[in-house]
Amino acid sequence: MTDGLHCPLNPVAMKQITLSLLSLTLAANIFAKGSPGPPTAASAYLKAPKTGGLKFNKAGNLHAGPFGLLLVAEAAGSIVAIDTGDRGVFKPLIGSVPDISKKIASALGAKSVTVNDLAVNPETGTIYLSTQRSDGLSTILTVNAAGKLSALDTEKVQWVRAKLNEKLRISRIADLGLATGRILVAGQSNDAFRSRIFSLPLPLASGTAGNTYSTDTYHVAHRRWETKAPIQSFVLYEQEGAPYMVGSFACTPIAKFPLENLADNGQVKGTSVLELGSGNRPVDMFTYKSGGKSWLVTHTMRFHKPFAYTPSKFWAARIDMKHIAVSAKDKTNEKATRRDRNVAKDPQGIEVVETLHGAIQVDKYGDQQAAVLREREGKLDLEIVQLP
Repeated sequence: MTDGLHCPLNPVAMKQITLSLLSLTLAANIFAKGSPGPPTAASAYLKAPKTGGLKFNKAGNLHAGPFGLLLVAEAAGSIVAIDTGDRGVFKPLIGSVPDISKKIASALGAKSVTVNDLAVNPETGTIYLSTQRSDGLSTILTVNAAGKLSALDTEKVQWVRAKLNEKLRISRIADLGLATGRILVAGQSNDAFRSRIFSLPLPLASGTAGNTYSTDTYHVAHRRWETKAPIQSFVLYEQEGAPYMVGSFACTPIAKFPLENLADNGQVKGTSVLELGSGNRPVDMFTYKSGGKSWLVTHTMRFHKPFAYTPSKFWAARIDMKHIAVSAKDKTNEKATRRDRNVAKDPQGIEVVETLHGAIQVDKYGDQQAAVLREREGKLDLEIVQLP
């Protein structure tokens, strides 16, 4: 993700991550060993949670997981895990919400509000918005199927807060998500401005400090290995039984990082598998299936001159997952596939997603749709769009 976007004027986006099937497996395993009754976020992911009294310290990126779990990144380098209690059947939004920026500002009693992220509860379809007023007050808003905005009731939820690292100063949290047995976070620390991956064990307990790894990635457009450029957005991926983090970077390599056998304070070396071209900053990533194929959607903000076929600086491409699976030396890093930037539909299986033009925030919504905050004439509209 990039820095926050302001509504109604001059929005700049941040990024969100999709739910991993690994997290569902984890939750099922924990519940099988736990107390009887239907699983909840608290029973599956939180250890000795507090109830009520939750106040956010500059809430940023979000991740919505199973059983009503919501993860919130905070500017101070902490992660808050919340049992929202939001369970039930998927209820789709009945229509778009035009000028939601005005409704958000009104709900928070402010003229202008920063929207830092958007996430969708994969079970119920509830949309979460991470917001911040100019006085620094952070609020998580929900949007239900009727398009009604409400503030998450922080006096009733169960929650846990954990720090990523007790010693490092975390300058930026770019993304977060669930893997088997842990929460993974991508960000950057101020010690030599290194790119970091943080890992917090599950179930999460208050005061927990995570393990920390530095990353080393070949930037195809820059033609060099780099340790400072942070992962902007990521999804979790399994290849031949082994877990990986698939991350995207500015200018815009996509690389996969093995998650097995990581040692605290060690370095994890990525394998660059695809290059989308320089001049882009990734915002969101998620996967979906269509036409008998699995696709990775990478939603980006272009900070160079926009392409002729993208009317907005915000654009997205879907990538055939066959590109992510490659491992051979003659197809990775220096030899990684490069997208043909002269065309919207690269025959290699890299295609611009037209329904995401102008989308500032994006998350997967159901099986083949996306929830979108779209900029239009200085305003933000909330829409549900069909994916190709």
